[in-house]
Amino acid sequence: MGHRSRLRERLLDGDADSLADYEVLEFMLFGARRRGDTKPLAKALIKRFGSLPAVLNADTTALLGVPGIGPASAGVIKIGAVAAKRMARAQLRDQPIISSWHVLIDYLSIDMAHLTRERVRVLYLDKRNKLVRDEHISEGTISEASVHPREVIHHALDCGASGLILVHNHPSGNPEPSREDVDLTHSIAEAGRLMGITVQDHVIIGREGHVSLRAKGLI
Repeated sequence: MGHRSRLRERLLDGDADSLADYEVLEFMLFGARRRGDTKPLAKALIKRFGSLPAVLNADTTALLGVPGIGPASAGVIKIGAVAAKRMARAQLRDQPIISSWHVLIDYLSIDMAHLTRERVRVLYLDKRNKLVRDEHISEGTISEASVHPREVIHHALDCGASGLILVHNHPSGNPEPSREDVDLTHSIAEAGRLMGITVQDHVIIGREGHVSLRAKGLI
């Protein structure tokens, strides 16, 4: 039995959890490279980007810069990332986010932990704490200059939300909040208080984990 067949058998027989990250990439690359050994390329991708999630979240240009990766291989990797994000997002629907915290963190980590630029998004919630809108509001350094508290609250009113969770990532990997993170949270919370909108939390995502400002007593 060939190497590809053995990997396929492990996957289909329910032994997928035993697959190493590079083996998962190997299998994905089978679809783009009908013949040949994909193991060296899979290992090169892990070495270049650091982990399987980082490979899946890599910029297309960066992927194409890896020797051996062409449009077909890059497409297979990117569609794998899309599938992972959509599966995680689907798990959040129709259930209160506050009581599904681990699902939320998994979703945010898949989408944001390995970004190379800071991104800010807002999760708008209804009265039952169910997600009504997931909105990307800013790219770049978080501050009141790039994230306008009144605009955040205006969007909440526009979609009928009664609460929100502010989320952003730290490309450095360390999710500990800065003074600017805390100050912006307080500004949005104050703006929301006047309109009956509650800031439930501010979550910071990094490769080293996540931090909840509410859990740290900063909200």
